[in-house]
Amino acid sequence: DPCRNFHCKRGKVCHVDKHGKPSCICQDPTACPSTKDYERVCGTDNKTYDGTCQLFGTKCQLEGTKMGRQLHLDYMGSCKYIPHCTDYEVDQFPLRMRDWLKNILMQYYERDLDTSGYLTEKQRSKVKKIYQNDKRLVAGDHAVELLLHDFEKNYHMYVYPVHWQFHQLDQHPADRLLTHSELAPLRASLVPMEHCITRFFQECDGDQDKHIALKEWCHCFGIKE
Repeated sequence: DPCRNFHCKRGKVCHVDKHGKPSCICQDPTACPSTKDYERVCGTDNKTYDGTCQLFGTKCQLEGTKMGRQLHLDYMGSCKYIPHCTDYEVDQFPLRMRDWLKNILMQYYERDLDTSGYLTEKQRSKVKKIYQNDKRLVAGDHAVELLLHDFEKNYHMYVYPVHWQFHQLDQHPADRLLTHSELAPLRASLVPMEHCITRFFQECDGDQDKHIALKEWCHCFGIKE
């Protein structure tokens, strides 16, 4: 099968011509496999698509047009009303996000106690120190004042989770810069719960070059140089 090891980017599928030569053509959105309700996604055109296959197939068919350039995955789930993010809310966002990242690493570390595979040995050694010191804040929603106080008092415990998330996202390529597409998986999953995440990432890009450098990322989360 000429298509077996022939890679096409999202929105395109491999097609073999009459000479047996493979090439990439746009995915027909109507030919995408059926999806469950929870697999629906919202595009930046505020339309609900039956999964990413349909969204990226549509984007491919619009290639070369303004609509095609502007169409991206906005967030997971059907389109809904996303409230406006206020200045106060965007200022509070890093507090919740830092705490959330720290809690994710705690969960990975706990799971690794039973079956390893979530974290590397190097990551485990870094998280272990945080884990041993992290019995102060019980999991759940915390008041902004408590999170701010804990960040100031236990600053060292929040540095690694922020660095860890950056390097988890920085994959295509790993160049110490986050692009729109590298941020998309995190942003798309969080928008329905954290409506300030889009504005937060936009403001993180201090020089407006469409890339978030590690220095900019850390600055956004209050991590010192």
